[in-house]
Amino acid sequence: MIADGTLRPGDRLPSEGELSERLGVARGSIREATRMLAAFGVVETRHGSGTYVGSLTAADVISSMTLTVGLLPLESVIELYELRKVLDAHAASLAAARHVPSDIDELSGYLEQMEGSDDDNVHSLLDHSFHMRIAEIAGVPAVEAMLGVLRSRSRSYRIFESASAAEIKRLSNEGHRAILDAIARRDAPSAAAAAVAHAAQTEHWLRQLRPPARANSEDMPNGE
Repeated sequence: MIADGTLRPGDRLPSEGELSERLGVARGSIREATRMLAAFGVVETRHGSGTYVGSLTAADVISSMTLTVGLLPLESVIELYELRKVLDAHAASLAAARHVPSDIDELSGYLEQMEGSDDDNVHSLLDHSFHMRIAEIAGVPAVEAMLGVLRSRSRSYRIFESASAAEIKRLSNEGHRAILDAIARRDAPSAAAAAVAHAAQTEHWLRQLRPPARANSEDMPNGE
């Protein structure tokens, strides 16, 4: 009913009993399906009111993938870097075309703080903010959401805490600077190339260091 458009965003779903009768399945199956759809952001249950179709925006549905992507082991996270490189490049390219001067000032502020920080957690937080701000400037919520999902797991692998941290930070900041300079020049091809190179560099460090996964905190995320 949702897929064929019979029920649209904001519509109330029929009762559990009505769905069971209409679809010819047990109420327990309806209940479990509803829970799954809620976990993926397709429906939302309002206490005392019923179950309603969610907004069904691409970004909201994609964001719900964090639940499953957050369970992936390192090998699968590394595999996802092939997708990261494509999306990072596209976001940087769009940001180069669509940014306004204040965006460059904001990104420059993140980068200057990163370059001046010796605190791993602060550097990681700024790194994450820098990359997600580029995705936001790109202006495609679905791309921003997917990058957020992909980063949600990769941030668990803390390459900045290794013995090679100083070298990683130096190369990471150089990569950030190359991305920012190209975006500021409105040079979309160079911005895309710099973003791919930066993501590939992080992939290299993950393969080489193979850090253990650690729980993330929203206050102290780990960047790449």
